[in-house]
Amino acid sequence: MSRQGGAQRVRLNRDRVLQAAVALADETGIGPLSMRRLAQELDVVPMALYKHVAHKDELLDGMIDVIITEIDPPATGLDWKDVVRRRILSARSVLQRHQWARQVLETRTNKTPGVFAYMDSFIGMFLEGGFSVDLTHHVMHAIGSRMWGFTQELFQEPADTTVGTAAKLDEAVQQAMLQEMARRYPNVLAIAMASAHDPDAVVGQGCDDQFEFEFALDLLLDGIEKLHAQRWTSARA
Repeated sequence: MSRQGGAQRVRLNRDRVLQAAVALADETGIGPLSMRRLAQELDVVPMALYKHVAHKDELLDGMIDVIITEIDPPATGLDWKDVVRRRILSARSVLQRHQWARQVLETRTNKTPGVFAYMDSFIGMFLEGGFSVDLTHHVMHAIGSRMWGFTQELFQEPADTTVGTAAKLDEAVQQAMLQEMARRYPNVLAIAMASAHDPDAVVGQGCDDQFEFEFALDLLLDGIEKLHAQRWTSARA
């Protein structure tokens, strides 16, 4: 049954279609999302959607533009470092609300107006903070996907690793597997088993993702701050 039920239909427009698509992806994930499924949710025939979005790729692009508007604008009255940090953590909060968005962002080949506007505003935080165009160019490379609130994590899904699987086995087999890991990959095992976080703050047996993200972000911003103070240029490098 559609969300509309027996209620009077609301006239469709592009924004309503995109908002409904975001809500559906939030509920079901990006995999089940299709034009047909979205049409059912809106209680219309699929062809009605094509008046507003030409195809699924355009739908996905539009959905990204919708959630970008949820990212906080640059804060005022703060130095560039605090402004950038808050903006990145706001983007991360948005992606945590819309778990499908990271996958879509990683697969987009065309930059939409919303993406361009966010990038332009993001770059502006550095330029308005007194950064040169040269340093800002290299800073944007260094920040990469972190500007959207995510990174490629080394220990992203510990439950799927050998160590995580071993926990489901009996103690003797588990110990044998750990010993073999220690023999073959001692450094990986040492880091994977390390934990400096409050156990209550860690989801499952993995790292505290938010802690690790902010730790790396602060390291990066501290380094950028140092280069800015030194008036670094790529020509001197």
